[in-house]
Amino acid sequence: MVPMMVAMAFLMEQLDSTILTTAVPDIARSLKVTPVQMSLAVAAYMLAVGVFIPISGWFADRFGARRIFVSALAVFTLGSVLCGLARNFEMLVAMRVVQGLGGAMMTPVGRLILLRSFPRAELMTAMTYTTLPAIVGPVIGPLLGGILTSTLSWRWIFYVNLPFGLLGMLLAMRFLANTRETIVARFDFPGFLMVGGGLGLLQFGMENISRPIISPWTIAATIAAALTLLLGFGLYARRIAAPAIDLDLFRIRSFRVGTLAGGLCRIGMNGVPFLLPLMLQLGFGLSPIGSGSITFVGSIGAVLIRSLISPILRTHGFRIVLVLSAIIGSAMLAGFALLGPHTSHWLIMLYVFVFGLMRSAQFMTSNTLAYSDMPDSHLSRATSLGGVLQQLSVSFGVSVSAVLLSLVSLPSHVLTPARFHEAFLLMAAIPLLALPGFMALAPQDGVKITGRGKTIAELEGQD
Repeated sequence: MVPMMVAMAFLMEQLDSTILTTAVPDIARSLKVTPVQMSLAVAAYMLAVGVFIPISGWFADRFGARRIFVSALAVFTLGSVLCGLARNFEMLVAMRVVQGLGGAMMTPVGRLILLRSFPRAELMTAMTYTTLPAIVGPVIGPLLGGILTSTLSWRWIFYVNLPFGLLGMLLAMRFLANTRETIVARFDFPGFLMVGGGLGLLQFGMENISRPIISPWTIAATIAAALTLLLGFGLYARRIAAPAIDLDLFRIRSFRVGTLAGGLCRIGMNGVPFLLPLMLQLGFGLSPIGSGSITFVGSIGAVLIRSLISPILRTHGFRIVLVLSAIIGSAMLAGFALLGPHTSHWLIMLYVFVFGLMRSAQFMTSNTLAYSDMPDSHLSRATSLGGVLQQLSVSFGVSVSAVLLSLVSLPSHVLTPARFHEAFLLMAAIPLLALPGFMALAPQDGVKITGRGKTIAELEGQD
């Protein structure tokens, strides 16, 4: 029940980051704004998530994980309903911020609940339930948004969260324990302002690269201000005992490799949910629903790999699985350049299905590795920092792919299939950058999860 409840919340949060994109033209007409202005409604959600994720762990320690999780579900569900009821553009943007606040708390606190509910030997199986929504959500979001908008109304892309939110709250109150820390450090408000402001500006700047609502110079200034704040926080965090984001967690090799090297792979592979639908529609001439039906097949691969990943890890370990999935994933990203308008749709679906398997194997493995050796006392801080990095990998994946697509289409800006092929080939290089990190893993990293070889205690005894 615990993984299912957490997965339900994750799926709601992930769907809402992409489901709006298909309905943008309809919402713009209904609220009497331009489609370009509608980008603010997309950015507002991502902005709120980026700002408030860092404080989720502290709130869970201070007030109890169940209480914060249920409150986050309530805020997200209320924000969803009010988005559906929006009568003007300003109300929609404001309620998207409310949704983002709830989503920022749901994801890391849900992961924290999961980590505290299972022994490490069972964590791989439990984590697959909650990793699936992060993989499936961006894929099915545009398709589901298109279907709801076409058959009912754009308002239903928000109303659909109501039954799931209410069910999640009832189940959480019934089955979750309200775990909390007995001693909680004082809240680092200056650090929160720096890291929250920096992440919010960075998220806003990256969103504007792919969906610009401000000038290029303003985007550059926004990203520069964000990096200044984040670098300032890095210096500030060294001088205090309990910073808003604990950068010392990167000293744990499995967390460092799972989040940073794994994040590089996610950036490369997260470009596919953005590039592939565009290539199918603009390059190959498919309808939005036809395109969504093909990309949806990738989520089937994500579901099927779930039952296979645990035995694979027990047999081969984290290092081999991560290295091979990065190499094969990179090759498959480049392979999208071989698809063309005359390629059989069944062949494209088969290719997308296999890529979904590989993408899911990479994401599930790196996400599980990140928390495999984390001490229980550090879990709340680890889920906050891990949540921030995962959120950024999604945003960066879209933004980097959008920038590359813009560059290869210069000077005409005509998006032919060849231009998409070039963008995919460039994106294929990114997962390879993670290989030095994956190769640095030691045999004992993640042994509590895989059970391979000797235990941590035995290894420490030999040292």
